Order: sequence, then C-alpha cells, then structure tokens
Amino acid sequence: MITSKDNQQLKTIRKLLQKRRDGLFVAEGEDLVEAAAANGWEPQLLLRAGEDVEPDLLPSSLGSGTRVVGVYRERWSEPGGDLSVYLHGVHDPGNVGTIVRSAHALADGPVILGPDCADPYSPKAIRATMGSIFARPPAQAAFEELSGTTVALERGAGGPLAELDAGPPVVLCLGAERSGLPEAVRQAASAVAHIPLRPDGPDSLNVAMAATVALYERNRMARHG
Repeated sequence: MITSKDNQQLKTIRKLLQKRRDGLFVAEGEDLVEAAAANGWEPQLLLRAGEDVEPDLLPSSLGSGTRVVGVYRERWSEPGGDLSVYLHGVHDPGNVGTIVRSAHALADGPVILGPDCADPYSPKAIRATMGSIFARPPAQAAFEELSGTTVALERGAGGPLAELDAGPPVVLCLGAERSGLPEAVRQAASAVAHIPLRPDGPDSLNVAMAATVALYERNRMARHG
C-alpha cells in the first residue's frame, strides 16, 4: 500500500489532474471507472483508497475526495453517423462533457470538436459525461471536413428546427453561448435553424441544453418520420 505522498504514481495523477500529458487523462470515482471497464478501456494506472493507497493520500479534484482513480489513454472517434453534433468555440468543459452524454443518449454519431473547444478529457468534462465518453469518444474535425446536412443552430435565425426537412446524415452545429457560430460557418452551413422559445422566457438556452433539445427533436423526427 502506498503510504507516501511522494510516490511516483501519486505524482503522475496530481500532474494529470492539472493538465493532460502524453494523451493520458484521469477518471475519478467508481461510476466512471466501472463505465470504462464496461466499454473495454484498460487503465494505465488504477488506485483504490484503502486498498492501494492510504485514503487521505489519493489525489482528487473533487472537494469531497474520491475512493478510486483511474488513468487512461485518450481515444478519438471518426466523424459519422446519421446524427451528430459539431461544436465550435465551446469553452466550458462542463458543457462539452454534457453534450457528449446527450449525444450518446440521442444520436448514433459522436460529438465533433472544432476549433477553440474545451478539452473533453479534462477532469470537469469527464465528470460531466457520466461515463458516456468511454462508450462514445469524441471526434475532431474542421467544419469544412464535415459531410451530410450541416445545420447551424442560431437563436432566432432560420426556421424552427422541427420544420427542417433534411434526411440523414445531419450534423447539428453549435457555437459559444454568447457569440454563437462564426459567420463563415453560418454562411457555409446547409441550413440555419432555431429552437423556438416562449416569448416571455429567456432569449437563449445554455449551449448544452440547446444541443440536448435539438438532438431530442431530430431523434424524434427520425423515429416518427
């Protein structure tokens, strides 16, 4: 059992909790470690409090600490599927992780990360995926590399998403919450659409919420024709 904070394995985990190195990342907690195992991810390093290391020495980014930490090597998917999501300039790792989880639940394609997006393998993003990143790793691509019908989701622009007549594959494209998608992406997209909101409600949705609603709508349309 590890009893010194100067142990090299603990140093490695502490460094990875600050910044990924050499394609490695940390998953904290039993649920994430179990999700990794269920999807065939072998840990590079696995430490359990009270079994492999003194509990108060196990590094964690969680305020309450954790009972198990796994170190894994990142994986990347290829863009594809009948329905997927493209993100451009989404900076918050919690939003990126939540969208990975929503896409896993509602689409058959991955989340595709374009320029200037948060690291999907950061500790905050990994926690937000709730294990979905192990089942559906994200992809990386420039907008110009996407195939199929690209739909730029913009508040108040274009027609309602529910009225968009587009067969698969469909790529839902979302940008940063304040600035939205770059003008070049909006102009190059196959279509522009929006999610109608109540007139007495807020003028926009959180980007992770907007992606989830859009995925649900396209998934519903695909199932019901």
